[in-house]
Amino acid sequence: MRGGARFLQIRAKDASGAEFLAIATRMVELGHAHDALVIVNDRADIARLSGADGVHVGQDDLSPADVRTVVGDRAIVGLSTHTVEQLTVAVLQPVTYVAVGPVFGSVTKATGYEAVGLDMVRAAAACAREANLPLVAIGGITLQTAASVLEAGAASVAVIGDLLATGDPEGRVRAFLGG
Repeated sequence: MRGGARFLQIRAKDASGAEFLAIATRMVELGHAHDALVIVNDRADIARLSGADGVHVGQDDLSPADVRTVVGDRAIVGLSTHTVEQLTVAVLQPVTYVAVGPVFGSVTKATGYEAVGLDMVRAAAACAREANLPLVAIGGITLQTAASVLEAGAASVAVIGDLLATGDPEGRVRAFLGG
């Protein structure tokens, strides 16, 4: 956040519910102190209890409609997609944004899907635009590849591994933001 990140997603796949809630509550507090939006990965219950701004779900998680019953209509709800078929269904859901990936090979998350590439980002961006939704691209995106992903039509990129690549996440965020 000191580097300028203003949209954060909390992932804690191996944490217990109590641990995840404690982490999320603290991150929401810190995020809001820095004017950042904080969403929780997979867990609508943790998002609501922690006061997070929303939740991001995958294909095997609660549906966006079910998530909305937990977090409400004002919360941010994002949905991951990996195929054209999933994307076509996703844009009809009560979501705030759709995500597509992995664009490139990811070192931090096994998705069970092959890299979708920039052609899929272009197709997904067109589909998302028709639905008036922003597209977030994720998976293996680096400082060197981010511009090509944005040029392909993504509204933004989600990054994990490359933020940690130099040992200076604050500086790396600044570099992504052009500073």
